[in-house]
Amino acid sequence: MMNQILFSGVIGLFLTLVGTPLLIKLLARKGYGQYIRDDGPREHHAKRGTPTMGGIAFILATIVAYFLSKLITGKPPTFSGVLVIGLMAGMGLVGFLDDYIKIVKRRSLGLRAKAKMAGQLLGGIAFAVLSLQFADNRNNTPASTKISFVQDFGWSIGPVLFVVWALFMILAMSNGVNLTDGLDGLATGASVLVFGAYTFIGVWQFQESCANAQTLANPGACYEVRDPLDLAVVSSALMGACLGFLWWNTSPAKIFMGDTGSLALGGALAGLAICSRTELLLAILGGLFVLITMSVVIQVGSFRLTGKRVFRMAPLQHHFELKGWSEVLIVVRFWIIQGICVIVGLGLFYAGWAADK
Repeated sequence: MMNQILFSGVIGLFLTLVGTPLLIKLLARKGYGQYIRDDGPREHHAKRGTPTMGGIAFILATIVAYFLSKLITGKPPTFSGVLVIGLMAGMGLVGFLDDYIKIVKRRSLGLRAKAKMAGQLLGGIAFAVLSLQFADNRNNTPASTKISFVQDFGWSIGPVLFVVWALFMILAMSNGVNLTDGLDGLATGASVLVFGAYTFIGVWQFQESCANAQTLANPGACYEVRDPLDLAVVSSALMGACLGFLWWNTSPAKIFMGDTGSLALGGALAGLAICSRTELLLAILGGLFVLITMSVVIQVGSFRLTGKRVFRMAPLQHHFELKGWSEVLIVVRFWIIQGICVIVGLGLFYAGWAADK
């Protein structure tokens, strides 16, 4: 059954390695180049006109890799896997409309804030509601109405509050990845690391699933997750697709993911966390996205309250650019920070299992 994970990752990698340059040529021919704001770092002006909406490449590659791996192995898709794929595609569609309006309609801010929020809310609500349906023979649905860290804990918050909580996670992560996508390869490389972590988590949860309690050394230390192996298949497809895209997105970038890609990746991360019962753990596994988002919150809050800025520019990566750090230096150091976050997150995940054991 582990062949699904290998196939989805390899297919996703191959498709973006080969498909992204074709997308670059298509976007360049149509003139779909990146708009660069005048108030950003001066070095970014050289990037004006670089093809954007590159998220199309890894969204399509992930979808094809997931379903093709199912076809090759003869395993049916699961509700959890399809829901995460659907959330990714839905958020990607909102981002695509935003990018399209920026580039084709020449409106620098893209979708109006209310329209963009409405699209994200619609996709998020659909995911949240559907994720509480489709119970398996153990009565596990793709998502749970309990808050989770390394597993569910505490009392159920009920379906209404769960939808609100899921929306918060989806909006926070999709916008967090969007804010991180400011330097060549930064958000893509960071996402590869987190999807790698969720591939491991899915495999571990499958091996220690409560459905296999009779074969476990300690039946009490198990995971009630509906489709852990399939979540690993989705994660592997995303990891491979993002890794192949990074080949073309790293400095100097030949293509940018745009809002199409960043919103999709954030949605996928939130969906994986919700369906794997690791909601609060995502704040650690995706620590770089949280750090960069908080830099914007701090900057805006400080300016409104005191009229002073904490950073030279927000998000955080641009602060270091204005301090004279090179783009590559910032990206590599931020990847190291993200790697540390993943190591700490996986350590806590394992510690939670070991404590029960």
